[in-house]
Amino acid sequence: MTDLNTLNRHLSRPLVIKGQVIPKRVILAPMAGLGHIALRHLISGFGGFGLLVTGMCSAKAVPHENPDVSLVFKWRQTELPHTVCQIFGPDSGIMAKAAERIEREGFFGVDLNFGCSVSAICKKGAGAALLKDPDKAFSIVNEVRKSVSIPVFVKYRTGWENNPGFAVDMARRFEDAGADALTFHPRVAPDRRNRPPRWDIIGRVQKAVSIPVFGNGNLFTREDAAKMLRQTGCMGLSVGRMAVARPWLFAEWSNGFIPPKDIYYTTAVRMTRLLETHYNEFFSLKLFKKFSPYFCANFKFGHDILKRLSRAQTMEETRRTLETIFNADPETLSRPNPHLFL
Repeated sequence: MTDLNTLNRHLSRPLVIKGQVIPKRVILAPMAGLGHIALRHLISGFGGFGLLVTGMCSAKAVPHENPDVSLVFKWRQTELPHTVCQIFGPDSGIMAKAAERIEREGFFGVDLNFGCSVSAICKKGAGAALLKDPDKAFSIVNEVRKSVSIPVFVKYRTGWENNPGFAVDMARRFEDAGADALTFHPRVAPDRRNRPPRWDIIGRVQKAVSIPVFGNGNLFTREDAAKMLRQTGCMGLSVGRMAVARPWLFAEWSNGFIPPKDIYYTTAVRMTRLLETHYNEFFSLKLFKKFSPYFCANFKFGHDILKRLSRAQTMEETRRTLETIFNADPETLSRPNPHLFL
């Protein structure tokens, strides 16, 4: 699987998850602070994905959350059939109640976060902290499975030690508990991308279960995508940071989309407009500045471009800055600058 056409064909093979068919085998990874409604709206305009996933939503808040004011638990009605809502929490009952609300709203599925290793989340006994208590993790998946009929996804890491056997054992336990698909990131929880992900563990996890496993970690180019599929045998791919940097990536990898020369400029400007559509000026600017480091990683002098964008005080000033930057035709990189991929 080396040429683009072969990758297109492979990723365009439908995949069945709990009796439901998704048209593509490449999905958006859940990302806190980044997988918001505006980014999903932007990606939707290009197409080419199998599913989109929200950012992390607090399971405690979801049952009574108001989408009109929430920054995270927010969606467009048209995206519900292909969108999975991710939740985090330490308690099976609370997670189940949140999943029930997610099902009532019409989401494609619910994703349980057992992968976030940020201390604020782990201190609450949620995210990757649950991998320290496999029985509790099992009970959460089992309780959510009994509470809803929509597909249940689990996002998790290798664990807290570099033990591939643990990751394989957890995959089996998640499947036994009723998970319908797994998104696996092959790094230990304390590792915030200091070391390369161990893709070989993805292959071991996929071989251990009959449900789809979406491989995740350092998927930057279509060559990376083909290599992961070839080396691991995983049924699908989950792309996070690179989909923020290049929101047309799914269309490029699975539909053969050829980005026009002005794709970076038009995409950044569209992001400013979509943020203004869904949020007020304050949060629009705040979320654009979260988006900016990933976007700027595309350029040879990305740090300088990021500094210029960070000085903008309004969205209109941001657009003027973008126009000035792209009038100078900045040089792009084939692979992103890792120092800007926070």
